[in-house]
Amino acid sequence: MNLTRVAFVLAVSVLCVAHASSPLAASERSHGLSAFGDVALPEDFTAFAYAHPEAPKGGDLSLVGWGGVTTFNSLNNYILKGDAAQGLELLFDSLMVRAMDEPDAVYGLVAESATVAEDGKTVTFYLRPEARFSDGTQVTAEDVAFSFDVLKEKGHPLFSQTLRDVEKAEALDPTTVRYTFKGDLVRDLPLTVSGLPIFSKAYYTDRKFDETTLEPPLGSGPYLVDDLKQGRNITYKRNLDYWARDLPVNKGRWNFDKIRFEYFRDRTAGMEAFKAGTYDLREEFTSKVWATEYDFPAVRDGRVKKDTLPDMTPSGTQGFFLNTRRDKFKDKRVREALGLAFDFEWTNRNMFYNLYDRTQSYFENSPMKAEGEPSEAERVLIENLGVDVDPDVLGPVPVPPKSDGSGRDRASLQRASKLLDEAGWRIKDRKRVNEAGDQLTVEFLTFAPTFERIIAPYVKNLSLLGIDARIRRVDPAQFQQRLKDFDFDITTSRFAMRITPGVELRSYFGSRAADMGGSLNLAGIKDPAVDALIEKIIGAPSREEMNSAARALDRVLRAGHYWVPHWYKPSHTIAYWDKFGRPETKPKFDRGILDTWWSEDAQN
Repeated sequence: MNLTRVAFVLAVSVLCVAHASSPLAASERSHGLSAFGDVALPEDFTAFAYAHPEAPKGGDLSLVGWGGVTTFNSLNNYILKGDAAQGLELLFDSLMVRAMDEPDAVYGLVAESATVAEDGKTVTFYLRPEARFSDGTQVTAEDVAFSFDVLKEKGHPLFSQTLRDVEKAEALDPTTVRYTFKGDLVRDLPLTVSGLPIFSKAYYTDRKFDETTLEPPLGSGPYLVDDLKQGRNITYKRNLDYWARDLPVNKGRWNFDKIRFEYFRDRTAGMEAFKAGTYDLREEFTSKVWATEYDFPAVRDGRVKKDTLPDMTPSGTQGFFLNTRRDKFKDKRVREALGLAFDFEWTNRNMFYNLYDRTQSYFENSPMKAEGEPSEAERVLIENLGVDVDPDVLGPVPVPPKSDGSGRDRASLQRASKLLDEAGWRIKDRKRVNEAGDQLTVEFLTFAPTFERIIAPYVKNLSLLGIDARIRRVDPAQFQQRLKDFDFDITTSRFAMRITPGVELRSYFGSRAADMGGSLNLAGIKDPAVDALIEKIIGAPSREEMNSAARALDRVLRAGHYWVPHWYKPSHTIAYWDKFGRPETKPKFDRGILDTWWSEDAQN
């Protein structure tokens, strides 16, 4: 299971600003939920504003999926084993579904409504009796309770961590299920459980949940598996008998008869296939390709359209992650030195056509980004955590250096050399060695040949510092396994951050996740201050306090120099063959392509 997919399952990436409406009264039965009660839609809403209720159904969409995944060998998206196919979330409904133009609001899908107890320790969902799996059997509270149990006990380890404060799920009757929480950090747990996939208990009576499989699983969602060629493509077909097709949360959505995800060995092959019309749509993640390779005949004559979709979500934590489980990276001076050797300005000009901005924050492009000196609220919070905090945290927040753009900025390299000297790695015979005479070595783990052109100049700068730096490219399956085993020095990844962050932060940065196989905590961060601030964020009673706690966390993480931040742009660059229609309004915090676009050849 790839890390991008895990992050998607655990936390849909949504950015937001707070609404002015008053919080939902506790114990009141409601058609929707949010962390702070700020749901925007009334009970009688008819459709999401970003969906066209009369969108035609039919036609096909084929695409290369998000995240650079190049293969798959399993249709089980919820366990550690295997590399799951993209799009499997199309098979499964959940109790409630997110509105992608609100901060974190969810509205009823399998559950028509929910009640949160006054103390926040339980949430009760009331299921629609008409909810059905694709084989026609009813979706019951027993299925919901089973789904929670199996995910927590046998699912990917990240589920057990995310759900650790969810004590139990119990079916009170066939259409009523209650979740019980423990501890005091329960604010986000109703949202967390409302978004879990629902599995059929009966289906798994003679099947093992925790094994990879290419047998299409039984779900209750809008699509079914139609066809697949392992590692090459997978096609989903619209379930014509989908029980929830006319619900307000689905009006105007899930319009394509078929959706096909294509897989290619690398981005070059994928691009050539797109030019040939092998598939319909691709999001371009390589700036050089976007700037230089989208001038082929189909673009010039209008058969292929280029577009830039605004992205209002936090821009994510993309960067080179340094594996602090390895002794050579335990000293933060070493980590800071490695960051100084990366020349973003040169890279942006020579490789990215100046299309990007430098990422500075783990919460870039959001109100949770720390800037300058700590505010009074941040300072009070940091000083009263009850654990040791790096003194640097209370000063100006660290920002990546701005180089002279030469590719080997002398001032940055001199500073890096000084830090390495201080950390006990000194130059001897032009090699950076420790007291034992061992040379400092750095290996960059990657599976994408296109990324090697970015790493190579970085390797040269590290070599100027006397470091034996190398690139290790492996096949995608080996890459995924080595990430799961933390068998790397430095690797590149990106995690989407939410504007209402919650328990997923434990998976990204928490101490317990550092030793958990398959964890998203790639850097192996173990810092009591980080753990304490994560809990402050999860337990914040207001958005203002949550933002302050997130900025404080940003300061602690950035002071630790656990990564070398990359770059970002607040938009999605896409190209597609001109055969689609789409609503006038795009969801603020999602692309909206899979669920709200339609084929112009379709007919209702």
